Amino acid sequence: MSPFHLRTARSILKAGGIVAYPTEAVYGLGCDPLNPDAVMRLLALKQRPWQKGLILIASELKQLAPFVLPMSAAIAARVRGSWPGPVTWLLPVRPEVPYWIRGEHPTLAVRVTAHPLAAALCRAYGGAIVSTSANLAGHAPARSALTVQRELGDRVDYILHGPLGELAQPTEIRDALTGRIVRGG
Repeated sequence: MSPFHLRTARSILKAGGIVAYPTEAVYGLGCDPLNPDAVMRLLALKQRPWQKGLILIASELKQLAPFVLPMSAAIAARVRGSWPGPVTWLLPVRPEVPYWIRGEHPTLAVRVTAHPLAAALCRAYGGAIVSTSANLAGHAPARSALTVQRELGDRVDYILHGPLGELAQPTEIRDALTGRIVRGG
């Protein structure tokens, strides 16, 4: 991926836009999680209710610190043992995190991604970004940039082209407190 494309995507995210990008299994849609207009636009585009909450991805753990409470040693060992990688963890959310990110939940779904382009996007942006599958609610997630363009068109401000990771299904989601698998990978 050229630096130009990452700079363009970063500028669009910082301006409140929506960027599509490849992840471990499907194309994702991202935006600035702290920009309520961007998040509400993304939710409207997907036809997804805010109550469900969103996933945030980061290139390193410290990018998630503003969103989740500090972890106990046991939970930190469990979580850090899977990152960077394709496991999304539900961690206790900081009370000041806005409702449009957390939904109606006391936890937040977060991942330190190992996908090279998704991680590069987070590094270029300088923090965690929203990561939700690039599709309308009830439709299959997009597995190519062309599918994103066909299904979502100009409702997405920019598409970062690149290969998907090797997963056949979206990332596994686990509850960090219990270890329970919430969504299989």
